[in-house]
Amino acid sequence: MDALALPIVMTLFVWWFATGAVLFLTGLPRATYGWSMAIATLVGLGGLAALFASARMTTPAGAYIAFFGAMAVWAWNEIGFLLGHVTGSRRTPSPPGIRGWARFAAATQTLIHHELLILASALAIVAVTWDEPNQVGTRLFLVLWLMRLSTKFNIFLGVPNVTVEFLPPHLAYLATYFKKRPMNGLFPFSVTISTLVTAWLCHSMLAAPAGSFEATGHALIAALMALAVLEHWFLVIPLPFGELWSWGLASRPPVPEAPKPTEAAERAAACPVLLPISQPGTAPAVAPETWPKSLVCGGTSR
Repeated sequence: MDALALPIVMTLFVWWFATGAVLFLTGLPRATYGWSMAIATLVGLGGLAALFASARMTTPAGAYIAFFGAMAVWAWNEIGFLLGHVTGSRRTPSPPGIRGWARFAAATQTLIHHELLILASALAIVAVTWDEPNQVGTRLFLVLWLMRLSTKFNIFLGVPNVTVEFLPPHLAYLATYFKKRPMNGLFPFSVTISTLVTAWLCHSMLAAPAGSFEATGHALIAALMALAVLEHWFLVIPLPFGELWSWGLASRPPVPEAPKPTEAAERAAACPVLLPISQPGTAPAVAPETWPKSLVCGGTSR
């Protein structure tokens, strides 16, 4: 079991740290986006090279190299999306009142370029690992993609917890395509199927010889799959899981507080039926600052 602890703990750390690092980079000033994307591109290319180099390695080290290679390519795609470089053909809020397939088509347009880039990345990974014994990186990337698609479909159909705070300001329009509701018909199937797959991966991990390439590879994929299932439950369980990455959001500028209402405005809101009558489209007949305190609900001056 000690041999399985390392890949599981490492996957957990990489999942947590990589998510926070991407959020931190997207919260920096826009002047840094070019450098961030350039560095991410080098990391992504390095990941593709690592997948190619490890494709024939059937050792635990080969499984780890493939894991980091696939994660590097995935991080490049995520950074490109969150920085706003590769999103979709539509970059505007959802049209009001849109429903059904029209809403689905509009939402798809906001992400289509990003999804096509992920598809191209997946094909590149398949190409560099084609017909080779080490398929850990390929399977990891496909798990990331399929589970992310499941998350996106569930958010589109409606879930109670939508983490709009993870969206950088330039992608805030995407929140208009999200839907908040207690549950949707897809969620139970998503969680059930992904949980069964996770259980099968865990069985394969335990059935493989301890410390072998097979055991390490299955442990890495099973741990990532379990975290993806957990992320699905984050969508419906009312817990502040966003605090896990509060350090990643620290680079975002603070949201300005709404101005506090004046005493006159508070009195007007407290007793609107006593406001002086004015003609539509004109200023009040009497300035609010001059209204006597006897107009405040309660009826007496102080």
